[in-house]
Amino acid sequence: MKKILVINGHPDSESLCTELARSYKRGADKKGGDCKLVHLNELDFDPILHYGYRKRTELEPDLLKIQEKILIADHLVFVYPNWWGTYPALLKGFFDRVFLPKFAFKYRENSLFWDKLLTGKSARLIVTMDTPKWYYSLVYKSPGHNSIRKGILGFCGIKPVNVTSFGPVKLSDDKKRENWIRKVERLGENQK
Repeated sequence: MKKILVINGHPDSESLCTELARSYKRGADKKGGDCKLVHLNELDFDPILHYGYRKRTELEPDLLKIQEKILIADHLVFVYPNWWGTYPALLKGFFDRVFLPKFAFKYRENSLFWDKLLTGKSARLIVTMDTPKWYYSLVYKSPGHNSIRKGILGFCGIKPVNVTSFGPVKLSDDKKRENWIRKVERLGENQK
């Protein structure tokens, strides 16, 4: 069985994303999987990388623990809402603070190239949005999905990165949301 880490990037504990994250874990647990769930809003960390990479900012204990969980995991699942075409500041700050040089990637000396330090892992993005999926893809060109898939996870060697999007949330009813929750639970059962 895969070791799975589910990361809920929604800042609201009562969100649909929180329920989707729990649903994925519930599905993985049904199959006896080794699945951990982390809610970023419960971690104690400063999401701002104050000095960029110029000067090291010491990691808070919660971030050191999650780095350990990422290293152990075979499969990462990120659950978050699409806000302003991408993702919440909390999740962006998490990536800035956790996916650091010498942890997630390593620049080569005197080179434009880098080493991908998180190879061998796969990931899934579970994204809620108010924009219709077709519009987000065709008109906006999926900037949030591409940012995480290619610019962050792919840059660090994580592949494949699959995306499951749900929306528009604002037009959904309880029945539709329940279907989404069941679909995510099945993803957890299949460890995808």
